[in-house]
Amino acid sequence: MSLIAVTTLVTGSVAHAAEVSGPAADPAVETRCPWVGSDAPVEQRIDQLVSRMTLDEKLDLVHGSAVPFQFVGPTYAGTISENPRLCIPQLGLSDGPAGVGNGHTGVTQLPSPMALAASWDADLANRYGATIARESRGKGADVVLGPTVDLLRDPRAGRSFETLGEDPHLTGELAAAQVEGIQGEGALAQSKHIAAYNQETLRNLPANDSVVDERTLQEVYLSPVQDVVDAGTASVMCGYNRLNGVHACNNTYLLSQVLKGQFGFDGFVTSDWFATQASHAAANAGMDLQMPGGCHYGPRLRRGINSGAVTTAKLDDMVSRILRPMFRFGLFEREDDGSPDDVVTGPEHAAVAREVAEKGMTLLKNDDALLPLGDDTGSVAVIGDAAGERVIGSGGGSPHVIAPEIVTPHDGIAERARRAGADVTFDDGSQAGEAAEAADVAVVVARKWSTESKDNRDIRLSDKDNEMISEAAAANPNTIVVLNTAGPVEMPWLDDVAGVLAAWYPGQEYGDALASVLYGDSDPGGRLPATYPVSQADLPAADADRFPGGSYDEGLAVGYRWYDREGIEPLFPFGHGLSYTTFDYSELQVDGDGGAGTTVAATVTNTGERAGSEVAQLYVSHPESASEPPKRLEGFRRVELEPGESERVRFELDERSLAQWDVDADRWVRGAGGYTLSVGGSSRDLPLTGDLAVEETTPVSEPTPPPPPGAPEGDDPAWTKIGNVARCPVESLYAGMIGAISLFGLPPGDQATRPPRNPTDEG
Repeated sequence: MSLIAVTTLVTGSVAHAAEVSGPAADPAVETRCPWVGSDAPVEQRIDQLVSRMTLDEKLDLVHGSAVPFQFVGPTYAGTISENPRLCIPQLGLSDGPAGVGNGHTGVTQLPSPMALAASWDADLANRYGATIARESRGKGADVVLGPTVDLLRDPRAGRSFETLGEDPHLTGELAAAQVEGIQGEGALAQSKHIAAYNQETLRNLPANDSVVDERTLQEVYLSPVQDVVDAGTASVMCGYNRLNGVHACNNTYLLSQVLKGQFGFDGFVTSDWFATQASHAAANAGMDLQMPGGCHYGPRLRRGINSGAVTTAKLDDMVSRILRPMFRFGLFEREDDGSPDDVVTGPEHAAVAREVAEKGMTLLKNDDALLPLGDDTGSVAVIGDAAGERVIGSGGGSPHVIAPEIVTPHDGIAERARRAGADVTFDDGSQAGEAAEAADVAVVVARKWSTESKDNRDIRLSDKDNEMISEAAAANPNTIVVLNTAGPVEMPWLDDVAGVLAAWYPGQEYGDALASVLYGDSDPGGRLPATYPVSQADLPAADADRFPGGSYDEGLAVGYRWYDREGIEPLFPFGHGLSYTTFDYSELQVDGDGGAGTTVAATVTNTGERAGSEVAQLYVSHPESASEPPKRLEGFRRVELEPGESERVRFELDERSLAQWDVDADRWVRGAGGYTLSVGGSSRDLPLTGDLAVEETTPVSEPTPPPPPGAPEGDDPAWTKIGNVARCPVESLYAGMIGAISLFGLPPGDQATRPPRNPTDEG
């Protein structure tokens, strides 16, 4: 049975939590704290409040309240304590990018961000973010630690499932939509991470240094950050990595010159947990909030203020940046009646989880149209304990969410097959060949675990799973493989199976969503957000110097751009995904001069006999003199079409769509020359092409500003670093442990309150 039908309804506290603003403040409070309930401009209210704050109160606002040896919390991932004297409410920061985490129960286990990315659906991303925000507020938290704007540079990365794919445009569009969804429900979005944080190995240690040239950094890794800033993200988290030798959380170029200067970001920058490795340098570089504790930004920052190493004006700016979104989102007036113990999931949220799972499931292969299954399928063998007790709904680490219950692949298929009059058997994989041979169709479910804290050694399934698939395929040519993995994997058995479906850690509604796709109740809606290579050796960062070595000398050629540039044939290309129907593209039209407002339009027609979904994709090829990759994704539109129906899709370009980063001018420039615009259903299937001539080279952004006065070039001076370690030994220890743990990883958490199980003989 679907969890949509059985999950507890969202009750009073959650309904209240969905309101963006609460009732008017008490008159006595307004007299004592005139910034509460005031109609004055936000900046005036900030100035009023900051002018009343003591040094102690300012310092208390720029760090979390976790005590020594407390890795997270208290209550949420992190908390800023309230200040009753000045009517400043507590600020609770809650994981994470795939739903409410931190071990809380009574929440919805949404599919992974990679599953969302496979939907290529910005409206769905907005509702995904809104769902997380409603549940976070229902638990009493104020800040959602998401979305993730890191790219999938290499599928071996432990947090690959937490990304929105390998392309900066796809990531930026979907992350921006999530920000709008989160903040539309009155929570603050904290987009993460800035920048080039793409591996777990030795994170937070000097050996984890992303060496990236300026052009690649701006065009690839910072581009999605600009998108979420443009969408109004309240906060940005700096990552665990060093960038060109300087830790991201005290990196002046990233935080002050680019984020706050070039992008115009006016919110606050938060450290990742125990990523604060400097005190004075971090503050002067642009990090505003330390998490989860407060030694570096408590006694150590106080010493910096008293010595003049950090100015009072800098501290006031840090405080103001935290207060600004708190005022904008009405936190001073909001009644805080959410509780960590409240049940905040419900049928509406479970329905979002199922929709994401269905629209994200990506059909990679479907020989002889074996799928969808029909009434002529009399028996189905479901094979693999990943279809039962070892099901994965959610990956590990900060994105991990505990479901009330997961609909397993076996249970979902069994229920749907029963309605179709088919028999279903189950085998845990130990007798895969026998089970497959005895059925009309074999559905083999494989898995590969991935988690924050540890990278994977390879992109291979386990030997056990590969053998299980091969045995089933040898016994039954009608074998469908369901891959529940964090990202691309090798498929040595591909030629022997009839079909392959990628599921991407699809959350609590996994089984019902899978059954719906297998039986054609819903079209497989997914398109690949990442390229599948034939082998690991084909990966852009396959060289150990790149991953985990830290050299980004593949440059702009990330993901599909690498395969295009190097002439490598992928196993399945970026953007690929099959439907149960077919589509035709026609009537390409390009209007404009290449600047903002230029439009590209095409007609998409469903030429098959079933309703289905298609993702129309726009790619731009630059003049050869620009030294860009062969093509870049610059637009996409998801359409749902009935048989014979056509829809005109329209892409509108912005200033960066045809631009490149000029390292000499430190700005975006649209170069003169001829551009090719291509539209189709994947990066390797582009039937429509048109040309566009740009007459002259034009700057399309302001230059990156220089470092502000007093900004550091790197870490604290040696004597200050010694003082940090001596005064903050626990924080320093934990900072090192973050990296040490990456050598062996952390154990996986519970997938669900009610543990998943293998079916018994009785079902």
